Amino acid sequence: MSRLKARVSGIVQGVGFRFFVIRHAENLDLKGWVRNTNDGDVELEAEGDPENLKTLVEELHKGPSMSRVTDVNVEWFTEDKGYESFSLKW
Repeated sequence: MSRLKARVSGIVQGVGFRFFVIRHAENLDLKGWVRNTNDGDVELEAEGDPENLKTLVEELHKGPSMSRVTDVNVEWFTEDKGYESFSLKW
């Protein structure tokens, strides 16, 4: 297992980006959370199979159809936090 923390910039709030992330994370059997930030970005933390995490990062660069992703900053970690599901964090 691996873990990542990502911050996605661009037009990513008000376009269904968090639910896009949740759908892809659940389909990839990843655990963690996603939330909006006060400065207009979306941030998330996910853990699971490294190949599935890489697939999620590819999807983050695409985003849902109404989004316009300008940057995806990803940090990788080897230790897990033991999340039990993928959730929306406020």
